[in-house]
Amino acid sequence: MTLLHALILGVIEGITEFLPVSSTGHMILADTALSIPQTDFLTSFEIIIQLGAIGAVALLYVRTLLSQRALWKPLLIAFLPTATIGFIVYKIVKHYLLGNESIVVYSLALGGIAFYLIEKLVQKRKRTPIPLEHISLKQAFFIGLGQTLSMIPGVSRSAASIFSGLIVGLSRSAAVEFSFLLAIPTMIAATGYDLLKTPIVLTQTTSMLLGVGLIASFVTALFAVKVFLHFVKQHSFLPFALYRILIAVLFYFFIL
Repeated sequence: MTLLHALILGVIEGITEFLPVSSTGHMILADTALSIPQTDFLTSFEIIIQLGAIGAVALLYVRTLLSQRALWKPLLIAFLPTATIGFIVYKIVKHYLLGNESIVVYSLALGGIAFYLIEKLVQKRKRTPIPLEHISLKQAFFIGLGQTLSMIPGVSRSAASIFSGLIVGLSRSAAVEFSFLLAIPTMIAATGYDLLKTPIVLTQTTSMLLGVGLIASFVTALFAVKVFLHFVKQHSFLPFALYRILIAVLFYFFIL
């Protein structure tokens, strides 16, 4: 693994982590396209650089979290299902699902179809969408349950939480912003727990690789989050549904 590889993977992580397109799927595609050897360090690297993307969202939404403390309880309620179920099924996911490229392909394709159907359902609704500040604890819990689907590789944490937010009646922008905020405790917990279970030995070389990946994911996530939120305020999610299906087709022909 080279510094250029670290830079490219960091950029991919920053762009895809908060978009409903599956960062895991894109990482697998990138690893294959760049012919990066599958090592324990690569696995840990792709987990750790998520912290760069988390830092970007935390920076962008620190004022929201401090000024709207009423959101803390819904976020906690939404986090609990993922934390609980994730702890229970960690070994199953780690040893049987992660790295299963067939599951990634099917999840990408089915997720794209689901997104298309949900978007069409949302467009037909006549009731007023719920803004972020009016989310209830029941709705937050449902979003948290939906987010647990992201334990299946290829589903995408962002997609699962946004899907669920749309289903319970949130506006597109509210569903996206709640997904951003929910990512902070979810990804910190998931990354920290995985690193406790799979510690890595840092050398000068691996530290440089991690530094490049973290900075790249942080910087690109700052732009990706802003652009994505601006996009959904004016457009539907249909382009992302079609994109997921396209990526699934690419996966099928070039990875499987």
